[in-house]
Amino acid sequence: MDIGVISVRYARALLKCSTELKVDDQVYQEMQSLAESYLAVPELRRTIENPMIAREKKAALLSAAAGENVCDVTKRCIDLVLKEGRENVMQFIANSFITLYRQQNNIIRGKLTTAVAVTPATEQKMRKMVESRTNGTVEFKTEVNPDILGGFVLEYDTYRMDTSVNTQLNNILKQLAN
Repeated sequence: MDIGVISVRYARALLKCSTELKVDDQVYQEMQSLAESYLAVPELRRTIENPMIAREKKAALLSAAAGENVCDVTKRCIDLVLKEGRENVMQFIANSFITLYRQQNNIIRGKLTTAVAVTPATEQKMRKMVESRTNGTVEFKTEVNPDILGGFVLEYDTYRMDTSVNTQLNNILKQLAN
């Protein structure tokens, strides 16, 4: 069976269960932490998929990767995945859960890139603008990139607004070349 299909099925079941028990926000945070752990520590995947390691140790490792004070729903999900021998899809289950949770709660990811750090008030203003355009909640991430020289780049959903000085200079150079 396809890894994507399997992971989405587990993620849907986890979302349904966590929503019914009203711990979906906590499970969302834990799945984000687990997904980030997989990215930050590549050895985690190899360790979890190692057949020589006991299931209890794998469960403890995945629980630790999901954060402190992991809720029972997440623990039961991890136990089920390990019991069924599906530990190779745990990372995909976490990512699928995150995607499904965001769809269910109308959460859009946004990113603001500036040449210098912006004030919290400016960041809040940009977040409000995106939320008003999308009629959803925005998970906003700000990044400082001095290479853009000035201005900003705002990205959310499939929208991108690039008012950076670097892009404007490149556009002028293209026009002069023509």
